[in-house]
Amino acid sequence: MWSQRFVIDYSLQRRAVLTTLYRGGATSMDDVCDADPYTLRAAKHHGEPVPQPCPVCRKTDLRHLSYVFGDELGQYSGRIKSRREIESMAHEYGEIRAYVVEVCQQCRWNHLVESYVVGDGVARRPPRRQRTVEDD
Repeated sequence: MWSQRFVIDYSLQRRAVLTTLYRGGATSMDDVCDADPYTLRAAKHHGEPVPQPCPVCRKTDLRHLSYVFGDELGQYSGRIKSRREIESMAHEYGEIRAYVVEVCQQCRWNHLVESYVVGDGVARRPPRRQRTVEDD
């Protein structure tokens, strides 16, 4: 992405968790394969396929979910967006932080993969809160 910065890669932490799991350490399958039903459903409908297999069960149902957060997003902060949508949003907002989580629908593995900031750097005011069905 053209404005991607402040990238944090969590691959070392991921590797440590998997090493502990494979070596039979204090971590069990139940500890690492604990994705909640909402995350599994989100991965099924909104996740982007990953070419690598799941590191735990080796199935090909691994998906990436990208959550976006930022003051400029207002009530829309915390939503799931595709990589293409995030790239488009980078032109519209000053600063948005994205968190990418990998999720396996078979064994329920989930782990934070990376986080990064996108945007053009120009601060904007958050949008006015719009009334929704949940407000009534």
